[in-house]
Amino acid sequence: MHIGIINTGGTISCVGEPLAPMESTAFAAACKSIIEPVLIQAFPELKFDYLTDPRFPETGKSTLDSTNLQPADWCVVAQTILDNYHDYDAWVVLHGTDTMAYTASALPFLLSSFDAHGNGTAVLSKPVILTGSQVPLFYQVDGEPLTLRYSTDAYQNLCAAVAFARTGIPEVALAFRGKLLRGCRSVKVSSDMDDAFDSPNLAPLGTLGINLDLNTSMVLPGPWGADVSLDNPTVLERARHRLAHITSTINNVKVAPVAAFPAPYDGEGAFLAQVLDAVQDAGAEALILESYGEGNFPSGATGTNPIGAVRASLERADKMGTLIVNCTQVISGTVNDSAYAAGAWLSQVGALSPGDMTAIAAFAKTTVLLAEAHTAHHDGWEGNNWGSQTVKNLVRESLVGEKQQSDRLQVGWHQELLGGQKLLALDESAALENDPHAGLQLKDADGTVLWKPKTLQAQLYPEVMRLGSAGVVIRDRQGQILWEAKVPSTASAHTLTVRGSATEGTLRLVISDRQGTELTYLYSMRTEDLVG
Repeated sequence: MHIGIINTGGTISCVGEPLAPMESTAFAAACKSIIEPVLIQAFPELKFDYLTDPRFPETGKSTLDSTNLQPADWCVVAQTILDNYHDYDAWVVLHGTDTMAYTASALPFLLSSFDAHGNGTAVLSKPVILTGSQVPLFYQVDGEPLTLRYSTDAYQNLCAAVAFARTGIPEVALAFRGKLLRGCRSVKVSSDMDDAFDSPNLAPLGTLGINLDLNTSMVLPGPWGADVSLDNPTVLERARHRLAHITSTINNVKVAPVAAFPAPYDGEGAFLAQVLDAVQDAGAEALILESYGEGNFPSGATGTNPIGAVRASLERADKMGTLIVNCTQVISGTVNDSAYAAGAWLSQVGALSPGDMTAIAAFAKTTVLLAEAHTAHHDGWEGNNWGSQTVKNLVRESLVGEKQQSDRLQVGWHQELLGGQKLLALDESAALENDPHAGLQLKDADGTVLWKPKTLQAQLYPEVMRLGSAGVVIRDRQGQILWEAKVPSTASAHTLTVRGSATEGTLRLVISDRQGTELTYLYSMRTEDLVG
């Protein structure tokens, strides 16, 4: 197995007093002479290369302090991987911890691409494992020989990253303190403890103790065919042209996180409203609100201004076409902005609910999607002609496991709807619910039943709805088929999606193939094409 190691800088590759980055070639030489013999003794099949050619525009070097990282720097790392994709079986990316969660969140969206419905058109097929440390890997002062700091998190994290890379999981992940975290779910939770990263809304993909344990049921499925795999030279070339386009536009995309905080509401002079207005004046294309609790954001309402200056500012932003995503500043949990009146007004100003996606992932995802949607074309990339509504839909969609899948079942990944579970339209105007007592029902936001299988009798115990390549089947607990809806025998089902909006009269419950071609409607407001 051939592993490429990309050292972007950070504490892990610093030496001296005070600490300063090692030259990338010197760090590579030290790893080859000190670290590799130990790793190869444990894993004799491994071969390592150190990619020292990438250069960051800020420094002209292959390393930088991650504090100074810009969105275009994500693209440098992604381009290095895509340019060398056929030469390596996995990558380990060494990174400073300050912004490692941002890079880990951005890379999956840069390395994979999607159509307007969120179906993968280029899908990562190999591991990309990020790691770093709170303490340097090597020690050297005053010209003394370079030595390894054995009892540090740096050595442990690097060895763990290599061990996790050997598993072959098709994900961008982060290895720290013996845990393997999905990159776009990770956050830094400590500035000085070895256990510095966590993914509060998702259990680790794996752990490394005496043994390496991988939670295979949680790992992304990777490409479902050669026509979307980055192993395919045609797909890879298309992905490289797309990345070149994003690289040329991403630093022109301005996305601003704005946190809720207790602020004075002095009529039109409300300070938080002034902050939002200033961000707008600076050219922000998107706002990532970091609200309180389940998604509550101060409106700035007062006795003399019952609407509120903050709400008025966000209304102006929405009318100007600014994309607004309402995350929470709480470290874990799901946004449910309709739970309280203090958050319910946000949907009226166009704010999108990201579910359990972190604010960091929302920032990275929105930045990449907006950069891709920019109209500037790059040689070999004709653009995707996405409008603002498509970008909004994709922000709410789970593309690389960055949030709980909410609007679809997919063969090979979240393909069952159990009793008590439901799928939501992206605008939450309707839900397909597998009610343990009432059975399977599609309801609008007011609770009106829009559709249910005609021949399915309600059971007093949970039924299991499962999507397979032949269509949808509902079985009882004994495995007996209670109801099914098949796709044409010449087709193969891949997704069942609650698509469109009940509010806009475009709602559909549709089975599609992996190219996104709609095969069968279980329900459609447009056609009333009922099945069952």
